[in-house]
Amino acid sequence: MFGVVAITPWHWAGFIVCVLFFLALDLGVFHRRAHVVKFKEALVWTGVWFALSMLFAAALIPTRGRQEAVEFITGYLIEFSLSMDNVFVIAIIFTYFRVPTQYQHRVLFWGILGALLMRGAMIAAGAALIQRFMWLLYFFGAFLVFTGVKMLFTSDAAVHPEKNPVLRLAKKIFPITPDFHGHKFTVRNPQGLALTPLALVLLMVETTDLIFAVDSIPAIFAVTTKPFIVFTSNVCAILGLRSLYFVLAQAIGYFRYLKVGLSFVLVFIGIKMLIDPHDAPEKWFQLEIPGGVSLLVVAGIIATAIVLSLTAARRETRNTSHSRSKPH
Repeated sequence: MFGVVAITPWHWAGFIVCVLFFLALDLGVFHRRAHVVKFKEALVWTGVWFALSMLFAAALIPTRGRQEAVEFITGYLIEFSLSMDNVFVIAIIFTYFRVPTQYQHRVLFWGILGALLMRGAMIAAGAALIQRFMWLLYFFGAFLVFTGVKMLFTSDAAVHPEKNPVLRLAKKIFPITPDFHGHKFTVRNPQGLALTPLALVLLMVETTDLIFAVDSIPAIFAVTTKPFIVFTSNVCAILGLRSLYFVLAQAIGYFRYLKVGLSFVLVFIGIKMLIDPHDAPEKWFQLEIPGGVSLLVVAGIIATAIVLSLTAARRETRNTSHSRSKPH
């Protein structure tokens, strides 16, 4: 049995360098030329990112202990599952702006890079605040329960860029070209620097991710308050978001109950944070929920939602085919 290795700035730097290396390899080698990412390619990349994440989790066992490995996997699963809802919103954004398929990967790449920076700052701020004000865990728990219930009654059917304050500010500062200019976000014209519609899409994706991060980051703090585990699990899940998009975007109709499942995940995590707050000095009420149980519950909810969605879609397809085959 190995001793627990203390997390140092070198571990943070090493993880970030590895992430940047894989991102540079992704864009600079495998996706240097803009092309349409097909389902099989996206599925392979989803598997690659998932395998790398699980290898990292396995490396945590001898260095930080089995508990932190379980916390990492639980946080990863929560973030990854909540990212599925983000995927569907991104698909609506791409459809709204009529983004050519071959440019979508580039938007997602820079969108993910921006998301990593934003989430890193939010996690650092959240960890510092929780360390100083432990009662915030109760606030986060109530917020997650409220968000989960609210999610049951909201729809992502419409996107309103005209209401996005970031886009309105960008349009006031920069001129916008009427057409796409390949995969470029900016172009030079006689009037100076101008943004392309692809830049507006990127801004929309970034602000959308910021909104989703407000839900997902507090959810991971319900699993653990260790900044390194929160950050690494969040980053590993986000890295697979691009390939996940191309896997799920063409099959949105097959996941009709996923949103319901995600709402139950948020409610469960919120309740867990309320009754089992990590390291809170004043625990009004505590019922300890082991990390393995949390992992099984979250995985079970997501799996059930996916199975019910696929079953309903298959039944609907079968009924449609049967009605068409009936003689008129």
